[in-house]
Amino acid sequence: MNIENYLHDAVKGCIESLYGALENEQIQIQKTRKEFEGDYTLVVFPFLKRSRKAPDATANEIGEALVKACADVKGFNVIKGFLNISFTENFWAERFAEMTADDNFGYAPANSGRTIMVEYSSPNTNKPLHLGHIRNNLLGWSVAEILRANGHKVLKVNLVNDRGIHICKSMLAWKLYGNGETPASSGMKGDHLVGKYYVEFDKHYKEQIKELMAQGQSEDDAKKNAPLMLQAQEMLRKWEAKDEEVYTLWQTMNGWVYEGFDATYKALGVAFDKIYYESQTYLLGKELVEEGLQKGVFYRRPDNSVWIDLTGDGLDEKLLLRSDGTSVYMTQDLGTALRRFSDNNLDALIYVVGNEQNYHFQVLKLVLKKLGYDWSDAIYHLSYGMVELPEGKMKSREGTVVDADDLIDNMVATAREMSQELGKLDGLTEQEVDEVCHTVGLGALKYFILKVDPKKTMLFDPRESIDFNGNTGPFIQYTHARIRSIIRKADEAGVKYDDISGAEYLPEEIELIKYMADFAGVVRQAGDTYSPSVIANYVYDLAKMFNGYYHDHSVLREENEKVRAMRIVLCRQVAVIISRGMKLLGIDVPERM
Repeated sequence: MNIENYLHDAVKGCIESLYGALENEQIQIQKTRKEFEGDYTLVVFPFLKRSRKAPDATANEIGEALVKACADVKGFNVIKGFLNISFTENFWAERFAEMTADDNFGYAPANSGRTIMVEYSSPNTNKPLHLGHIRNNLLGWSVAEILRANGHKVLKVNLVNDRGIHICKSMLAWKLYGNGETPASSGMKGDHLVGKYYVEFDKHYKEQIKELMAQGQSEDDAKKNAPLMLQAQEMLRKWEAKDEEVYTLWQTMNGWVYEGFDATYKALGVAFDKIYYESQTYLLGKELVEEGLQKGVFYRRPDNSVWIDLTGDGLDEKLLLRSDGTSVYMTQDLGTALRRFSDNNLDALIYVVGNEQNYHFQVLKLVLKKLGYDWSDAIYHLSYGMVELPEGKMKSREGTVVDADDLIDNMVATAREMSQELGKLDGLTEQEVDEVCHTVGLGALKYFILKVDPKKTMLFDPRESIDFNGNTGPFIQYTHARIRSIIRKADEAGVKYDDISGAEYLPEEIELIKYMADFAGVVRQAGDTYSPSVIANYVYDLAKMFNGYYHDHSVLREENEKVRAMRIVLCRQVAVIISRGMKLLGIDVPERM
C-alpha cells in the first residue's frame, strides 16, 4: 500500500463531505515532524475559504470527520493549522505483514516505460584510475541501480577518452624514454605503466619550458614552443591521419590500459552495459560541425578554426575544431550524444562528471539546441564535488594522486587490522576472514563516499571510514551480521516464527515498522534527486534505531511465543531492508562477522 495515496483519498473524501467537491485546492500531506505526535500531517490552509472557519477549527473539523470515516485513524492533534494524524497499531501491523510478504518491497515494478542512460567513469587512457574516479564510478553505478529500482530501463555506459593530446603525451614519452618497457617486462599493471610516462612527459616538458624562458621567451610562448609539446601535437595529427606507426603504438598502449582498467572495475564491483570510445565518435562530431557551419550556427575564423558565438546567451565563444582540423572534447560529445539518442530512443541521458565541467555541459546542451535537437532538454549533468584528502588536492600530472588499486588494497588491509583489534574475526576460517575483510573494506570505502550528497566536495579519511561505531559502512554491515546471527540461533533452536498474527507491539516496535515502511518512498526520493546519500543515511538511521531497540529488548529469551515470533520477524525484516538498501549502493553485507 502507498500510505500517502491512501491517506490522500481518505482526506479528500472527508473534505468533500464537509465542504463540497474540491476544484483547485491542493491536498498537501507530509510526514509529521519528529517533535510532534502523529504519523502524517495535513496542511489545512488551502481549505479555509471553503470552511469559513479559523485554521484550528477547520483542522479539528476535518480530523473528527476522518476518525469517524476511517477505522485506521486512531486520533489526531492540531498545531497552528496543521492536522497531525495518527494511525492505529493494527494499521501498522498490516503494513508490516505486507512488507514481509513482498519479496520486492521498496522497489517499483519494471514498467515505467522510461529508458535512461547513465554515463560514468569516462577515464582517459593515459593514467590509472584514482580516488576521484572512484567517486565517479560508485556514484554512477549506484544512481543507475536506484533508477532501475524505480522501474526504469537503465543503460550503464562508459565513454573512454582514448584519443587526444593527453594520450599522445604518454605515447611520446614512452617512445622517447621507455626503452621498450612493457607491463610484462616491468611487472606493472598496464594502466600504471602508461601513467608513469604521462608523469614523465610532464617532468621533461617543464624542464624545456624553463630552458626556453631562460632564453628570453615568455611563459606562454615557452609552453607553446617547447619541442615536446610540438612533437605531441604532430603525433596527434598523424594519429588522425591514421599513420601506421603512431596508430599501432596507440593500439598497443591503450590495450595495456584496458587490461588494467578491467581489473580495477572488477575489484570495485562496477560494470557497464556498453562502452563508447571517443576514437569512434569524434568523426560523427565533425559531421555535426559541418552541419552547423551550413546552418550558420557555427563560423570559421581566418586560421581555419571553427567556433560558435554564445555571447548572446550570456556565455562566451566556444571552439569546436582547431585550426589544424583536429577535434576537441566538445566535438566528440556532440557526436556521442546524437548517436546515443538515435540508437536507444532515450528519455534521459545523465552524465556523471565532476563540477569542474559544469560550463562544458551547459554549452553542450545549448549547442545541440541551436542545431535543432530538442532532445537536448533530456540531458542532465549530475555534477559532483571533488574528493580531497587531509593533505590536500590530487594532481595527475605530478603523480600525486591516490591510486584506485592502492586504495582498494589499503582499505581491505585496514579492515583486517581493525577487525582483528576488535575481535570481529574470532572463530572464522581464513577463507571467511578474507571474504569479510574484502567486504568490509570495500563497504567502508563505498559507504563513506556515497553517504555524502553528490554536490558537496568531500574529505576522505580511510581509517575513519572503517570505524565500527558511527555513520559508516562497517557499522551497518555489523548490524546486519548481528541480525543474521539472531536468525541462525532461532533456526538452530527450532524456534517457530511463521505465525505472528495477534502479537502485541511495543511503541518502539511500531516505530521500527513505520520507519521501514518509508523505504519505498526513500528509494523514490533517491531516484528523483539522483542521490545515493538519501538511501545511505536512511539505512544508517535504521541500523542505529534497531541497535537501540535490541539493546533494550530481548528477542530469543522473550517468553511470550507470539511476541518472540514477531520480534524475530521484525529483526529479519530490518536485515532485509538493510541488505536491499546497501545493494543499491553496491555494498555487500556479510552473514557473519
